[in-house]
Amino acid sequence: MGVNLNEVNPHGVNLNGVLLAVDAGNSKTDVAVLAPDGTVLGAARGGGFQPPVVGVETAVDALAEIVGRAWAEAGGTGLSPAFAHVAACLANADLPVEETALQAELLRRGWSRSVRVHNDTFAILRAGLDEPRGVAVVCGAGINCVGMTPDGRTARFPAIGKISGDWGGGSGMAEEALWFAARAEDGRGEPSELARALPAHFGLETMYALIEALHLGLVPFERRHELTPVLFRVSADGDPVALSLVHRLAEEVVALAAVALGRLGLLEEAAPVMLGGSVLAARHPQLEERIRELLAERAPKAVVGFVTAPPVLGAGLLALDEAAAAPEAAARLREHYGA
Repeated sequence: MGVNLNEVNPHGVNLNGVLLAVDAGNSKTDVAVLAPDGTVLGAARGGGFQPPVVGVETAVDALAEIVGRAWAEAGGTGLSPAFAHVAACLANADLPVEETALQAELLRRGWSRSVRVHNDTFAILRAGLDEPRGVAVVCGAGINCVGMTPDGRTARFPAIGKISGDWGGGSGMAEEALWFAARAEDGRGEPSELARALPAHFGLETMYALIEALHLGLVPFERRHELTPVLFRVSADGDPVALSLVHRLAEEVVALAAVALGRLGLLEEAAPVMLGGSVLAARHPQLEERIRELLAERAPKAVVGFVTAPPVLGAGLLALDEAAAAPEAAARLREHYGA
């Protein structure tokens, strides 16, 4: 599927040079069709993008349906030959080999001869920056960090779990809280309010009851992430064990940011460190305070910011970067997304 570059949509907008921006996360996908001047001509949303679960071809099939709806909203009908450029920020594009496979599949679809696949963390980073220069740490279900400079250099980590040295993220924090709570109740570990608060969240009285419910599937596995806010609440109430986990997460965030800044040669100059994802965007005071303290030690010139704009904005800005669009185009796109 492609775009007729000579087509004019029903509003009289020439579709020549139209760009495609894709932000495909684990839980949802946003697509935007952009004019070269940053105008959003069409947009669509669909489900999550999970090639490891369904396979690359099937995942891109689902993406194609969303792209088709966005193109239709833009007023396009003819579908030949291509978008001028596709910026695809995709979940599960964690390794270069995965990016290559996804890029090959997108090229095979004929959407464009110019396709750039990024890990979806780059969309969050670019959404938070006025120029493609800085570092982002994203902590949602998992944790990841990427950085970029205007000359095209990037810094990144595999970010595929413990086997790649990762610690943290909402799911990881919930698992750690369960571990400490279990040991607090049975006496192997330090006493902690977590032993009462975690089971109470599910209407249970003891950690033993929660362990049993999780093991037998009475509490579904996917509900474990609900325990992360409980952990932060217990920490805020002064529990030392919970606080130690919050501080450990701050250490991981700062370690990622400092290493990425160092790889890009940005430690000795003022550079943005953008924080995003559900855990960091929640602005937990104890976590934020500790992150700032540790950054002041390891990267004293870093400028902390928080990304609240939708990641598809970042994908769109990456597309405009590739097209060497004027600064006014980026400003127009940011205005559209209220950023």
